[in-house]
Amino acid sequence: MNYRWKFFSDYDVEAVQKLVKELKIPKSLAVVLVSRKLTEPEDAVKFFNPSFDNIYDPFLFDDMEKAVARILDAIENQELIWVHGDYDVDGTASTSMVCQFIKEMGGRVDYYIPDRFEDGYGLSRKSIDMAKERGATIMLTVDVGITSYEQLSYSARLGFDNIICDHHEPGPSLPISYAILDPLKPGCKYPFKSLAACGVAFKFIQAIAKRLNMEEKAFEYLDYVALASAADMVPLVDENRSLVYYGLKLLNSNPRAGLKGLIHCTGLKPGNITAPNIVYAIAPLINAAGRLGDARRSVEMMMQENENAAFRIAQVLEDENRKRRLFDQKTFEEAIPIAEGYIKETECRSLVIYGAKWHAGVIGIVASRLVDKFNLPSVLLTNIDGHAKGSARSINEFDVHTALKKCDDLLLEYGGHKHAAGLSLNVDKIDEFRRRFDALATEHISQEMLTPDINIDAELQFNELSPNFFSTLNKFAPFGFANHKPMFYAKSVQSQNGIKIIGNNNIRFRAIQNNFVIDAIGINLAHKINLCTNGKKFSIVFNLEASSYNGQKSPQLTIKDIRPDEDFIGR
Repeated sequence: MNYRWKFFSDYDVEAVQKLVKELKIPKSLAVVLVSRKLTEPEDAVKFFNPSFDNIYDPFLFDDMEKAVARILDAIENQELIWVHGDYDVDGTASTSMVCQFIKEMGGRVDYYIPDRFEDGYGLSRKSIDMAKERGATIMLTVDVGITSYEQLSYSARLGFDNIICDHHEPGPSLPISYAILDPLKPGCKYPFKSLAACGVAFKFIQAIAKRLNMEEKAFEYLDYVALASAADMVPLVDENRSLVYYGLKLLNSNPRAGLKGLIHCTGLKPGNITAPNIVYAIAPLINAAGRLGDARRSVEMMMQENENAAFRIAQVLEDENRKRRLFDQKTFEEAIPIAEGYIKETECRSLVIYGAKWHAGVIGIVASRLVDKFNLPSVLLTNIDGHAKGSARSINEFDVHTALKKCDDLLLEYGGHKHAAGLSLNVDKIDEFRRRFDALATEHISQEMLTPDINIDAELQFNELSPNFFSTLNKFAPFGFANHKPMFYAKSVQSQNGIKIIGNNNIRFRAIQNNFVIDAIGINLAHKINLCTNGKKFSIVFNLEASSYNGQKSPQLTIKDIRPDEDFIGR
């Protein structure tokens, strides 16, 4: 894939100089701060030092007072609280956290995680009926509920007090409920709108703990918030940054019994776990439970107090994740020629692809891979019980949830975010949906947007790479959505002592600029090897990573793209 290099060059020079002088940091990192709208030294200091002081009062949530009072009554009167979650990391982590906290407060609690294939997404009558049968009086939804109109109406008719903990966009009206905790709820004055569902659930338990004069107890559950926030790709800025920072500290210093085996199965070591580690290593194992079987196993594992029992479940999930990868690859390979055919025949600006026999557990993953490959909004559908069900994933500039909303007359159900959503429709409506969805994509996606951008924070000279540089760079973590690893640009680079091809399409070499040498690896760049051989000078876009060899860590460049130097003469 070709990329458009987008430089952050129109910055406030005086703001950069002020940051360099007062914080004593390299200019390139000062430019990165300014690129993230951190122009004042005090803002940068606050960013570099996440604090509990940056966590908002949970009672700023609309309905929080009501929700807390009702739960405290239920705990005191030993009413059974029914927690209905979701089958992904955000949903299972939220469920585990809330159930463990309520138990620790002396309450009675039980939970339900829907089956991806039998129940589908969201609250179900099956869960409500089961809760009624067991004598529950409160229906507490986490990561679902804000659009469960019919189900919550049914729940209310059965006598439940419905409390919703959700972070998804509300529909045109609000469902019947005793209390709704959702920062996106119209009129909610909570100042930060981008919490994961587990973040919203955490604010709930924080508020309960605060009422009991034991707020610190809630902070012991931030490891769940770190897991869910990283996995659900919420922006790691503002309050999320502090929540994830402290959650990672817990994961690294003292992981709970239910997570130790999971961490062991990934090969990670406590003390070095990062937010990207969660996304690429830990989250897939948790998600594997619901993709190929019963997601309740993830909750059972996370809530385990017996390390050995939790480890046995983690081993099963590790095995299922290997199987999931096989389904994933097979579906991806089958979807590619269909996508290429649509692109060639119709010059479409989106992909809507249906395969009746594809495994529902990998649809979302493959949709994401299609976006990565073709840089087009992608909807992947399979057949479940006679209906087309699937997942939508999008490029940055296209709001897939809004597009689905404009097609809602064709859909049986849908829900999600700007960049990711789930949906279902009748099979005979697929062609019309494809046409309508692509018309919306064509209207909003320009020709220029079809080439993906690499957003470059700053130019970096290799001779800036000092201990102070790396010490400051580390303070930008935790990295994730909306707080990506700084992307640097360097020109007049040469390769030294030859280039090795690693794996299928990666290259490794020693990069030199002005007599300063550093190891470099180019991901999926073997096809550009001719640009950096025979003493040629070239320009690179890269992140800085720590490479481990024989127990020793050393910095290396992870190169995202290479171009001939002459492409940027005069830059």
